[in-house]
Amino acid sequence: MAKQYDVLFRILLLGDSGVGKTCLLCRFTENEFQPTHISTIGVDFRMKTLEINGIKVRIQIWDTAGQERYQTIAKQYYRRAQGIVFVYDITNVQSFQHIAKWASDVDEYAPDQVQKILVGNKCDEEQRRRVPTEEGKKLAKAYGMDFFETSACTSYNIQESFTQLTKLVLEANKAELEGLEPSIHNDLDITELKEEEEEKTLNDEEKPQSGCAC
Repeated sequence: MAKQYDVLFRILLLGDSGVGKTCLLCRFTENEFQPTHISTIGVDFRMKTLEINGIKVRIQIWDTAGQERYQTIAKQYYRRAQGIVFVYDITNVQSFQHIAKWASDVDEYAPDQVQKILVGNKCDEEQRRRVPTEEGKKLAKAYGMDFFETSACTSYNIQESFTQLTKLVLEANKAELEGLEPSIHNDLDITELKEEEEEKTLNDEEKPQSGCAC
C-alpha cells in the first residue's frame, strides 16, 4: 500500500494568548472557525498534507499555549521544529511587541536552519486595527521573514501563509530531499517523529473535539 506522504515536517505556532493561533490551525486543517475564545492548555497538534512541486508533504502543526506558565513546556518542542509561525493580533499592540521575545526564544532553542514567517492575524477587524500593515512588514524584514496578514474568520491568506512556510522548509532541507521521487513514496521523516505521530495521532472519532481560540 502506497504511503500517503513523502516527507514529514514539524511546524510550531508561537505568539501571545488570544492572538488566534488555534483559530488559524482550525481554519487551515479543518476549514472551521469557532469565535469562542478557549485558551490552549500546554501543546496540541493537528495534521495537514500539502503537495508542493510533486512532493506530498505532511506537516505536523503544533499549537502552543501563549500563557507564560506553559512556555517551559513549549520550549521542549522548539529544537525539533523545521518551521515557525510567529503570530500577533493586529488589534493588540502588546502582542506585536512581544514577537521580539518569541523570536529570541526561537534563536536560543530552535535549530539554526529553522524557517520562519510572521503573521498578523484578525485582519478582518480593520476597524479595531492598532498595528499598521507597514509596521508588520518592517518587523518581518528586520528578521528576514516573509510576512502575511491573515483572517481565520474569513480564511484570508491562511492557505497561502502555511504553503509558503512549507516551501521554505522544503528548500532548507533540499540536501535531504535530493533524489526523492513522488512515485516511490519514500517515507523521509525529517522530524524523526514517526513513532510519536503513530502514538499520538488519534482517529477522528476518537480525538476529543476542542473549540478554537480566536
